[in-house]
Amino acid sequence: MNTDTADIFSNKVLKVDSNGKSKPVSLYTYERYLSEEPDASIKPYKTYDAIIISNTLQNKYIKNIPIFAGITSIQKVQMTPKARGLNAIDIIDIPPNGLIASEEVIAEEKIGVKNIAMEASNEKGAKILKEVVIPEYITVHLGSPNSSAQNVTVLFTDYLKNVASSEIYPTWPRAALESNIYAQISFTLNRIYTEWYRSRGYDFDITNSTAYDHYFVNGRNIYDTISEVVDDIFNEYISRIQFKEPLLAQYCNGTTVTCDGLSQWGTVSYADQGYDAFKILQVYYGNNIELRTANYEYGTIQSYPGKALRVGDSGEDVKTIQMQLNRIRKNYPEIPEITNVNGEFNEATKNAVKTFQKIFNLTQDGIVGKQTWYKISQIYVGVKKLAELNSEGEKLPLPETAPTETIRLGAEGENVKIAQYLLAVIGAFYDEILPVKITGKYDNETEESVRSFQRQFNLTVDGIIGPKTWSKLIEVYKTLEPYILDSSGKLIKYPGYVLKKGKKGESVRLIQTWLDAINSKYPFIPAVTVDGIFGDRTREAVMIFQRWAGLVDDGIVGKLTWDKLYEVYRSVV
Repeated sequence: MNTDTADIFSNKVLKVDSNGKSKPVSLYTYERYLSEEPDASIKPYKTYDAIIISNTLQNKYIKNIPIFAGITSIQKVQMTPKARGLNAIDIIDIPPNGLIASEEVIAEEKIGVKNIAMEASNEKGAKILKEVVIPEYITVHLGSPNSSAQNVTVLFTDYLKNVASSEIYPTWPRAALESNIYAQISFTLNRIYTEWYRSRGYDFDITNSTAYDHYFVNGRNIYDTISEVVDDIFNEYISRIQFKEPLLAQYCNGTTVTCDGLSQWGTVSYADQGYDAFKILQVYYGNNIELRTANYEYGTIQSYPGKALRVGDSGEDVKTIQMQLNRIRKNYPEIPEITNVNGEFNEATKNAVKTFQKIFNLTQDGIVGKQTWYKISQIYVGVKKLAELNSEGEKLPLPETAPTETIRLGAEGENVKIAQYLLAVIGAFYDEILPVKITGKYDNETEESVRSFQRQFNLTVDGIIGPKTWSKLIEVYKTLEPYILDSSGKLIKYPGYVLKKGKKGESVRLIQTWLDAINSKYPFIPAVTVDGIFGDRTREAVMIFQRWAGLVDDGIVGKLTWDKLYEVYRSVV
């Protein structure tokens, strides 16, 4: 459909040729300048409907096709065989462009979730997939991650053209289009590279929920200007200098919604000033970025090697698991260190795998099958985010008992921030808990995360944190706390009571983990069995440690011994 002229017509019948294409038609629409100025109250395009009729294929009705002045709109139609005896018609209703869509349609204020939801680790040499590659196809879930919506598989380039046509205007200057599409490419490749959804057991690569990902409208039209840009740059992406992964590039419209990332309308202003796309990206993402090129790869892309790894196996896949488990160990110290990362699946690797499986409620067989592989990948991607949960480098002061305040949508304050922190930590262990940003404001995102928590732990699902939900949040967090190191390097909080012979529990297990690690550097301090039972062997190891550290050697772990144990442990791991 071409809009170069302003002829007005209706009820025009077009026929397709042997290639399935119709002739271009000219349609009336609004002046081009309306789409070049930010005004959310104006819809700068006119919409048309199309009905596709066939004797042998399923009829389709496409509603609200947006047409811009001076831009060729391309409407692809996927036709399927007509069901025998049925004259039903498939309907595609194209919603408003993301720049003017209502909150109910696109929920732009939630786009910030894209940047907070467990961004990939920034460690040098990190590997989730072995390389950043451009997939031939991408599978999109047409709804939020846990919804029962349909999956569609489309060409990667078609996906990008669809997203860009849904989120920005095709009339914008080339540099503005490029900078926005670079952000969309990089975000999408980050999802694929980290296997963000597949590592959680989902059978798709990305969703079309704007609370998590991009605004993809299945079956919509695209534009020639956008199509040309995507075809030119689809294999390029933004990355931080010295880091491997594609940037999880946050963006928002920059007018009704602002964020720390790219401003969509701001790119138009900079393009009008003569900035090229890369210079615009530097304005928003900093000078420590670069554009890289990735290879195109045919077929399915996944990191799982295709077979379970076990004792006796060797190779790069084993080395990847060893490296990832050692990094995860910094946040989950019960996992024993694999001292020789050499790609040989030995007993030390098996023990580390079994402990990981225990922590994350998997079958404790020491074998890295598909489920364990992707769980390791998921947590490896997440540990950096877990380490950033603290507010200004300090761990939030958590209450010992449930607060009496009931908090709900619209609330603000310290208790909201604490609840968000608890949800974020618990969410690292439970895939079902939706991600949440720690802001101190009880927004829609927080309410949905609360609902997912309540659903997981069989509470009333109302999105309100009352006494029962508070108590459960604190209870679940305390069962996980022994596995989490304070990212600031400060001491894990002393439990508040002495640990001595006869005691059992996670606090005992934690000091046994520390003693066992200390033994690797100071072998005169006996190694102990990490079983959570304070027996004679643990008491003996504590006494020898106390004598060495200049403490009273009574075999009892009070606050002084606790702090010293942890201090030495941190020095050897």
